[in-house]
Amino acid sequence: RPAVAFWVAGGVAVAFAGGVIFLPMMGVSFNMISTFAFLLVIGVIVDDAIIVGEAIHNQTEEGVTGLKAAEEGTRTVIKPVIFAVLTTMIFFAPWMFLSGPTKEFTRSISLVVILALTFSLVESLFILPAHLAHLKKPNPTNMFTRFQNNLANSLVWFGQNVYRPVLVLALRRRFTTALIFLCVTVLTFGLMANNLVKTEFFPQGESDQIAITVELPQGTPYSRTLQVLEQIQIAEKDLEEEINASTNGEGELIENWYTRSRDNNVLALVKLVPPETRTLTAKETAERLRELIGEVPDAETIEVNYSNNNNGPPIQYVLNSSNLEALDAASDDLMAKLRSFEGVYNVVNDSQSATEEIQFDLKPGAEALGITTEAVNRQIRQGFFGDEVQRLPRDGEDVRVYVRYPRLDREDLDFLNDIRIRTNDGREVPLETVAELRFEQGITQIVRRERQRAVVISAEVATERIAEIRKALGEEYFATFDERHPEVKRGNFGRADDEAQMVQEIFLLLGIAICVAYFLVAVAFKSYSEPLLILFAAVPFCATGGILGHAFSGHSLSIFSFLGIVAAAGVAVNDNLVLIDYVHKLREKGVSGMDALVEAATRRFRPILLTSLTTFVGLLPLMMERSIQAQWLVPIGVGLAYGVLFALFVTLFLVPALYGLGADVKRFVLYLVSGRKRTTFHEDLSVA
Repeated sequence: RPAVAFWVAGGVAVAFAGGVIFLPMMGVSFNMISTFAFLLVIGVIVDDAIIVGEAIHNQTEEGVTGLKAAEEGTRTVIKPVIFAVLTTMIFFAPWMFLSGPTKEFTRSISLVVILALTFSLVESLFILPAHLAHLKKPNPTNMFTRFQNNLANSLVWFGQNVYRPVLVLALRRRFTTALIFLCVTVLTFGLMANNLVKTEFFPQGESDQIAITVELPQGTPYSRTLQVLEQIQIAEKDLEEEINASTNGEGELIENWYTRSRDNNVLALVKLVPPETRTLTAKETAERLRELIGEVPDAETIEVNYSNNNNGPPIQYVLNSSNLEALDAASDDLMAKLRSFEGVYNVVNDSQSATEEIQFDLKPGAEALGITTEAVNRQIRQGFFGDEVQRLPRDGEDVRVYVRYPRLDREDLDFLNDIRIRTNDGREVPLETVAELRFEQGITQIVRRERQRAVVISAEVATERIAEIRKALGEEYFATFDERHPEVKRGNFGRADDEAQMVQEIFLLLGIAICVAYFLVAVAFKSYSEPLLILFAAVPFCATGGILGHAFSGHSLSIFSFLGIVAAAGVAVNDNLVLIDYVHKLREKGVSGMDALVEAATRRFRPILLTSLTTFVGLLPLMMERSIQAQWLVPIGVGLAYGVLFALFVTLFLVPALYGLGADVKRFVLYLVSGRKRTTFHEDLSVA
């Protein structure tokens, strides 16, 4: 019916308009993120309208027309529609309360979805029935009407003659049905565990600019900084020559670049030509530049960033100990292990320094002369840095006057042999007679953790190997590392630590959301067991669909993928509620459990199929988007689209099978209590 389709589609505009009006009140602007959020939810907000519209249309097919058809159709689905929308909101709500840099991103998406769902619910329960109350019975003699009826009846025919027999078979073999879905889920999670589906915490959306940052130790001569700058510039020129050679001078890659050096810092910004005109991706360009630059052994950090999100090195560990020798040994051990992994580069230690310094150790007998380490250090500092002896007023300010050794002496190491140290009684003795001089690597900073000296070890890692290397370190290496270095404590630091905290927040908030959804559905259906069925069949199996979708599409599974999977769980709960609610209505009429389940699934086949397909089709534009700005949002669309698609089969086959298994358990418990044998669930089936 074009009229039904038109008014259902019109509800999308109403939901969007309501969301846009209230966004400023929530502190969310109409920007790229909120626009993509509307695109993300477009397939979700039509679900309730489709269910209501299909119910009213079903009344007209049975001969009821006008206001009565709109009233009866809406009344039959009002409970599952309301609670389905509420559960979807609940599944989106936790993402508003995350902390960290992604808070505004996830908060904007959640608010857009919740506002759009709110107005979609109002439109589908109050406005849509008013429009569909004017539906007239179609003219059977009209050629276009006959074509529409044939098309519509094809879904009904498919449900009755194809889906229904398969469903009956699945219910008779309900243990096998549940086992098949369980095996698919286990195998799917095995793909992720064995890195056949790549995982990354944040999606690495490629930028059109590569930033190269090199941090040298404090005190590094500026001439060395210039050498590193030249090393980077040579690498950029070599890369351009490679591109020209491989494309016979026709290829383009670098639009322009900017380099600068300041003290101990080197920065290079490489602006790339648009993606459609260059021969390498930003990632491939960054990796090749990294190879051409080569090693910078005295660098504290080297970052080559090609993505839109730069959250620091992906691998960072902090080691702390009161024993400096044990700390150095553990640091060298861990750095050697990191360098042994393929795809790991720029392994650095924040305590490393390229600047050597002279340290003094008192000789035996020096204290007998009244000379201490503090006295030696103070007098040498006074000679080289200077000691303030006077302040002269000049132009309204004080000018400090220092006394120190002449510049030539301060720049000559041999002058150390001529330095005299003054004792407490005024005598002067040569420095070399009371102290031994030695050269040691300098320390630019002192990091403390748990009141102990600490070092931070960081490394850059190829994106697709981050999870694999972290797992290898955690499961294999650190067990023996702790045994070899018992005096050293270790912990996550930086990006890894932030990611671990965010995962804890997500699991906590989602746990709360699932509990709230459980009690909400329990109140609606007056049952404690059916909400478990509805939620258990939604959450894990939507994750299965989302993971398979990432495997098919080639995208890496990220934290935003799980946002889409959770949203898919909300849609799956919607379909499950519609199905179970209709089963209850039939049971109230005295239909047996098996017959009610088959009849409900067959009658609700059309709306369940349509809601799932419209959600999937509505997300296709987002999944096919290839712009740089959309790379963060594509995993959300993939997780939601494929999660809903897999949930379609879960609702049509697994939920009825689990319902039957639940009935079997109940009958078995009653048999244990009463001792009277009861018929099995499928023996109640009176349909073929």
